Amino acid sequence: MEKFNELVQYVQSLETDFHKFYEKGQAAAGTRVRKGLSELRKMCQDVRKNVQEVKSERKAAKG
Repeated sequence: MEKFNELVQYVQSLETDFHKFYEKGQAAAGTRVRKGLSELRKMCQDVRKNVQEVKSERKAAKG
């Protein structure tokens, strides 16, 4: 659950820039949002790889 909490905290850290971009129209905040989402994508890919590894290990342990 640690990885999940990291993802949640990271998304929450982007909230201010989302607000600045969509509500106030600040272009620089949009750049930060895009960069943040790119980083979030990388984090999600790492979690996905970890899930696959754990599944494979569990399957190997059963078999």
